[in-house]
Amino acid sequence: MGNAESNAYRNHLSRFLPEEQSDIDGVFDALAGSNGSAGAKNGKATKKTVTLAALQAYVQEPLPQQMAIRLYNGMKSIDLTGKSSGLGEQIVKEQFVIFMSDILKGNADEKVTIIMRMISKTEGPVKGKQIQEFTEDLIMAVVHVLNYRKELRGWNLENTRDSASGVKALASQLVSELKLADGTKPVGPQLMETNFDQSVIEDWVYRVPQISVFLSVVIRQGLHVLHSLPDQTKDILNLVPGCRGIKGRGLVSLFDIPSIIYINSHLPAELQHKWQLLFSSRLHGESFSQLCGHIVNKGPCIVILKDLDGYIFGGFASHSWEVKPQFQGDNRCFLFSVFPSLAVYTYTGYNDHYMYLNHGQQTMPNGLGMGGQHGYFGLWIDSDYGKGHSKAKPRCTTYNSPQLSAKEEFTLDAMEVWAVGDLPESAGTKGKKSILDVDPEAQALLEMAGKSRQSEGLREPIEEDEDDDN
Repeated sequence: MGNAESNAYRNHLSRFLPEEQSDIDGVFDALAGSNGSAGAKNGKATKKTVTLAALQAYVQEPLPQQMAIRLYNGMKSIDLTGKSSGLGEQIVKEQFVIFMSDILKGNADEKVTIIMRMISKTEGPVKGKQIQEFTEDLIMAVVHVLNYRKELRGWNLENTRDSASGVKALASQLVSELKLADGTKPVGPQLMETNFDQSVIEDWVYRVPQISVFLSVVIRQGLHVLHSLPDQTKDILNLVPGCRGIKGRGLVSLFDIPSIIYINSHLPAELQHKWQLLFSSRLHGESFSQLCGHIVNKGPCIVILKDLDGYIFGGFASHSWEVKPQFQGDNRCFLFSVFPSLAVYTYTGYNDHYMYLNHGQQTMPNGLGMGGQHGYFGLWIDSDYGKGHSKAKPRCTTYNSPQLSAKEEFTLDAMEVWAVGDLPESAGTKGKKSILDVDPEAQALLEMAGKSRQSEGLREPIEEDEDDDN
């Protein structure tokens, strides 16, 4: 190895702590060992190398085969200058370490050459279609490996909707962020056929953090390397929130794993560690009183619903829901769609109509709404449970969202509300629900009459099952 080159290699190695270096050594030796090195030549020991077959055999259960091939192409792309490339199709230790260093510790500039080769084996620009395929493979590998390693924290492939459409939807969402040098974003069929050069891909990797996070998860969990060391960033630790309240209830959530990962990444950081089911129309019945009773004063929440046409969409409420005739919430609220496309729509600054919940009033609209205005919400569930609307011609004023439902006026098929982060103290086991919480009208009447609350009946325990410890 030339002197300059050995310095470069040492620099890469020095990015890892001693225990990380020995972890990487161990994985490389295991991979090279399964290659069964040929005998010594001229009395010298042959250098350890890793073949594609050895890598595929090593990760055949934790990772889909297509991802193993892409990882191998990425490792092979590392150019050890001045080196006789007699090894050709095999990976040497230096390539393996530099690959690990660039992907796990490097910046967009260091990662991009490897990612280009993972997208396409041939040099030069890559097509949108190839980037879409790579991104789908990457997301599929993340779901697969987290499921295989039992790292989905209480979620699983049985209690969430099928991930296949979610993988495509998330890939399309991330790929739609590709921006050409002149700042334009190609869309639709044009995007698939556009050629993107390395500088555009570098800019994309820099702006779309999921690509680096997903690659890191695939390598750490797929090769089982550095996966338990404390340098993992928050975005990996809270990639999937812990799931509570769904265990053993036979419920399949409206969310799929990729959409949970994507929506969770848009929540305030302090709320990303846990989701707890508060309300499901399939468990608690189709009643607006039941909905209010289960979600009022429970802290920040995610509302998700499905219309009869199969569209799935919802919103994040940054504050506890309160029954009152005024708008509430703040600019951290957002609307989102999960199916047929995955997207998040954040506040515009145009108005402060973030969230609204009212019940039993004669003069003001009764229902749950987010964005827009009375009679013209970005998302509205009527207190006459089962009806709703999503009005946005051309866009919702508060969130710049399009119409989220298939038809402007829709019929509800199913609905869920998830508390995110830790439940407020008042919603803990001490504050179990009385009949008044379930019937806000009765509560409002009592308060208007100046009566204190006497009802101590009909308590419902708050679930705190530690699903994410599975």
